[in-house]
Amino acid sequence: MITGASSGIGESLVYEFDKRQARIIIAARRENELVRVKNNCKYPQNIIIQPLDLENHDEIPQKLSQVLKKTGKIDILVNNGGISQRSLVKDTPLEVDKRIMNVNFFGTVALTKAVLPSMLQNKSGHIVVISSVTGKIGVKLRSAYAASKHALHGFFDSLRYETWEDHLKVTIICPGYIRTNVSINALTADGSVQNTMDEATDNGMKPDYLAKKIIHAIIKEKEEVVIAGKEKLGIYLKRFIPGLLSKLMRKAKVT
Repeated sequence: MITGASSGIGESLVYEFDKRQARIIIAARRENELVRVKNNCKYPQNIIIQPLDLENHDEIPQKLSQVLKKTGKIDILVNNGGISQRSLVKDTPLEVDKRIMNVNFFGTVALTKAVLPSMLQNKSGHIVVISSVTGKIGVKLRSAYAASKHALHGFFDSLRYETWEDHLKVTIICPGYIRTNVSINALTADGSVQNTMDEATDNGMKPDYLAKKIIHAIIKEKEEVVIAGKEKLGIYLKRFIPGLLSKLMRKAKVT
């Protein structure tokens, strides 16, 4: 099951799994886009469409129950759905912060908790979380987004330790800049979408290349993988020379 499967990283992951003739549940808000993705697959008969809004937490258990009735179990859950941000802390109302957390963190947690009982019962399952380099370091204009990604690391590291005896696997993926519509759809201070492509995002890694790397990490059962360009250096600076990172990030162009 892949969330955020209607575009970007999620869509590319669908096509990579499809090449392997996997049975795939594709989930996102826009059902018409899910239909498009399904029709682009080589083995569309293996694709199940499940409309899903990660912001609507109360409906998630029911939606997951519908999926399990069709499939019996979920072997791999890829938590990919989410929204980004482009606004300063001082300009951003708390409601916008809450919305980002509700989708990126609480939506992911709600879906994982809905899947978890089935995986525990089967004593097998692999939960994959698409985080970000900003799950490791804060970045200007992305305060709530970075917070949501940091929170995912804490939650899923804990889940990994709690479920290893039940043979569950947890993999956290930390991409850098990826050429998707993430910056176009990012929320601004008033809650509206930015509707423009950032230069850094436009020059980012292609999502189909990232998808191949993600599947490799899943096969190898990696706990955490950073897949990024030069922005990966920020993680090492944060660990070993945090003062230097702070100086660089104050002036860094992040859009």
